[in-house]
Amino acid sequence: MKIILATSNKGKVKEIKELWSEYEVVPYSELIEEFEIVEDAHTFKDNALLKARAVYKALGDKEAIVIADDSGISVDILKGEPGIYSARYAGAGASDKDNLYKLIKSVKDMGVISTPAHYTAAIAIIYKEKEYSVHGWMYGDVINETRGEKGFGYDPMFIPSGYNKTVAELDANIKSKLSHRSKALSLAKVIIESVQL
Repeated sequence: MKIILATSNKGKVKEIKELWSEYEVVPYSELIEEFEIVEDAHTFKDNALLKARAVYKALGDKEAIVIADDSGISVDILKGEPGIYSARYAGAGASDKDNLYKLIKSVKDMGVISTPAHYTAAIAIIYKEKEYSVHGWMYGDVINETRGEKGFGYDPMFIPSGYNKTVAELDANIKSKLSHRSKALSLAKVIIESVQL
């Protein structure tokens, strides 16, 4: 079964391919020319649906299974920032590192070393013109420094509940059990397998 990802984010593509190794997972940019998708909705779910719809329409294949992920980190002390703006927290065209260091600065500016936060992943699925969506969460704390070399995005500053290491310090198999994206993907898999019957 071929799953088309409505993203070209290398970190997300790699993670989803690893978690769904039983499927053929292909970023849409390998099938059609990459194009800009404006993410102007107010929730992770609605932004994921925007991306999935845009790619599904551009492909023009009603039998295609398109999934899109919108995810981010929300920090309690910052009133939920960066939230849906996680990928562009440091401005349009910002790199993962730019966003990471801006969030570290924001946490430091609040005068704390560590503070509660959570990751959210919303996954939208479109197949045969029907739309589905699921969510996954990972709770823990962010710290005002980076630790570890694994993962991507905000992983070097996020410590999951029950652990004393950042996600960037944890083994990949532990991350795959804890991650917001893996939780959402396991629910998405149930939907995909049920609609494929």
